[in-house]
Amino acid sequence: MFFGLSVSAHAFSPATAASADIRRTGFGVPHIRAENERGLGFGIGYAYAQDNLCLLANEVVTVNGERSRYFGPEQLTVEQRENRVSDMFFTWLNTPEAVQAFWQAQPTPVRDLVEGYAAGYNRYLAERRQQGLPQQCQGEWVRDIAAQDVVRLTRRLLVEGGVGQFAEALAGATPPQATAAINHDSRAYQLADARQQRFALDRGSNAVAVGSERSFNGRGMLLANPHFPWVGGMRFYQMHLTIPGKLDVMGAALPGLPMINIGFNQHLAWTHTVDSSKHFTLYRLQLDPKDPTRYLLDGQSLPMSKQSVTVQVKQADGQVTAVTRDLYSSQFGPIVQWPGKLDWDHQYAYSLRDANLENDRVLNQWYTMNQATSLEQLQASVHKIQGIPWVNTLAVDDKGQTLYMNLSVVPNVNAEKLARCSDPRMGTQMIVLDGSHSACAWDIDPNAAQKGIYAASQLPQLLRKDFVQHSNDSAWLANPAQPLTGFSPLISQEGQPLGWRSRYALARLGNPGQQGPLGVKDLQHMVMDDQVYLATQVLPDLLRFCAGDLGADAQALQPLCASLKAWDGRANLDSRLGLVHFQNIMQTLQKSSDIWRVAFDPKDARHTPRGLAVEQPAVAKALREAMLASVVMTNKMGLKADTRWGDIQVVSSGGQQTPIHGGPGTLGIYNAIQSVPREDGKLEVVSGTSYLQVVTFDEKGPHAQGLLAFSLSSDPASKYSRDQTEAFSKKQWSVLPFTEQQIKADPQYQVQNVSEAADKGGKVAAR
Repeated sequence: MFFGLSVSAHAFSPATAASADIRRTGFGVPHIRAENERGLGFGIGYAYAQDNLCLLANEVVTVNGERSRYFGPEQLTVEQRENRVSDMFFTWLNTPEAVQAFWQAQPTPVRDLVEGYAAGYNRYLAERRQQGLPQQCQGEWVRDIAAQDVVRLTRRLLVEGGVGQFAEALAGATPPQATAAINHDSRAYQLADARQQRFALDRGSNAVAVGSERSFNGRGMLLANPHFPWVGGMRFYQMHLTIPGKLDVMGAALPGLPMINIGFNQHLAWTHTVDSSKHFTLYRLQLDPKDPTRYLLDGQSLPMSKQSVTVQVKQADGQVTAVTRDLYSSQFGPIVQWPGKLDWDHQYAYSLRDANLENDRVLNQWYTMNQATSLEQLQASVHKIQGIPWVNTLAVDDKGQTLYMNLSVVPNVNAEKLARCSDPRMGTQMIVLDGSHSACAWDIDPNAAQKGIYAASQLPQLLRKDFVQHSNDSAWLANPAQPLTGFSPLISQEGQPLGWRSRYALARLGNPGQQGPLGVKDLQHMVMDDQVYLATQVLPDLLRFCAGDLGADAQALQPLCASLKAWDGRANLDSRLGLVHFQNIMQTLQKSSDIWRVAFDPKDARHTPRGLAVEQPAVAKALREAMLASVVMTNKMGLKADTRWGDIQVVSSGGQQTPIHGGPGTLGIYNAIQSVPREDGKLEVVSGTSYLQVVTFDEKGPHAQGLLAFSLSSDPASKYSRDQTEAFSKKQWSVLPFTEQQIKADPQYQVQNVSEAADKGGKVAAR
């Protein structure tokens, strides 16, 4: 018995104290080295807390459903969601049972990383408490974290592409004639609708993988250009992780993840782009006429399950009271109610089934990818584990192979079942299946890693030696020389118009038979040229319209037309007012599909649609109205003819502003930047180009250049909070030190050993 107890105790406590070396180079990028996973996780958690203590503390409160308790129910989260809605959603999502089941599914190395991460974060938090916490996170809500908090953060990440977009609809779902504890706030649903529309923009991405037939040296080249939020729980962090003899990988990771999401190692480089696949389906339930909390399945009346969700809510007088709501589910998933879109009445209700709710493989997936030593091994790991939630993967190796994989977690619903079980009037933007027949449930493939999803062998993938590219369209034309066709509409749809960023990339990569070698600068310039690709397709028509008879509007439109004529067709800091007018005009016109002179042709998707049909009266009328509206808008903003784009679009940190180039990806700007209006008339950047890397290889290994556009630290007081942002503003890439020689030769090199042992923590040695 004594032996059994000692073994059990050993399983829950490390034999030796975890320790790691945190070696920082230029811009404060940490190169974390440890002897094992627990030590590596400890170093990651400690370094991340040094740079983003308050950010992670805030996200931990969010995923634990405790925002109303500490900040009140009506304040908004970073995602512009009411605290009380956020808390209901995360309390529902991260039940103790769900968190425990996820944890039990993790292999030992992943558990060690996660436990080490929590311990490292806590160690730095304890040290910082002695110094005084940063101003933005002083309060009882800042606390030690546990491995379970990392699980909760991970589960939030998993459902970003699914039920996470329906938090209001889930928290507010109420049976008809019942009194809702949460009223159907129309503004909340408007914000939720806007978030859904912006999901692919805020979390879009570009990627180009170049193989031996096109690269300057016959080896692989990769451009990674993910477009992710600049604030909050999806803000990338740059780091380099090493366990001698086992792991050596550099890149970027999301908050709370002790592994690299996008990066490179000795033999490989990879990146991700948000895919267009479906990761959830809705089910329309036919309700029992006698009881709207029962539904009919194959003619049998079944009760919805009811889950009581309780959150602690801070009242106006400071007292905290418990608020409980009943949330309902069918066997297909939680009931969601979206007024005017997904109504719960006496006839129908809607369930949402998210495939990623059962994805407990995501951490193991990325950690296995981090350790891959060949492209074949990388691909095999994704085939076996199937843990990638809602992104494509593009990769290259040092031999000159390129790989595209649309191997995420996708519901197994083929085209025949979709036609039989869905209402064709709903289209394929949001899949709604018939919940009254069990035959409409997701199919089960024994070869899939999870019940109800497609097996990896049934998903799009492409191995080539010229190139593959992706910018958030379907898998169809990752390389036009080898179209990917014949998949379920839930996976990929061919014959659809390409986005302007994809068309720009394909134009830059060139036509088959006319392809020269590509170098590092070519890939960097794809982003940094800031070309507005849509302007190449329509600006001549706008200028031709301006040169025509403008009638009574001639005087009002003359300055606008002059600015368009003077504009260089780019979104640079020194681009003038023509860029603003072009954005305003095209964002209005693109709401209609009937504006094109040459309509979309699936046989020529790379070049259509194109040209504005300004000779058509309806298009001319819409264009004139859009132009006049832009004049009014720019006048209201106080913009002048010589106003620079860099004077308008900025990002703020610590009371200072940095001008940011780039603009909306919907205009074909590869350097996609999303910004929102401020009260002073400027635009504040909220998402877009985030972590940048261009990786090449030679016989010695990888050579990488990159940037983290919003900088390493979210703490305005940190010297690493604006430095890379300023470099990005100036279009100055930096070398990413990977080898020991590069790291130790860096002018900013410094070493800090951190350890769970009290007498060793935090010792710093400068080079």
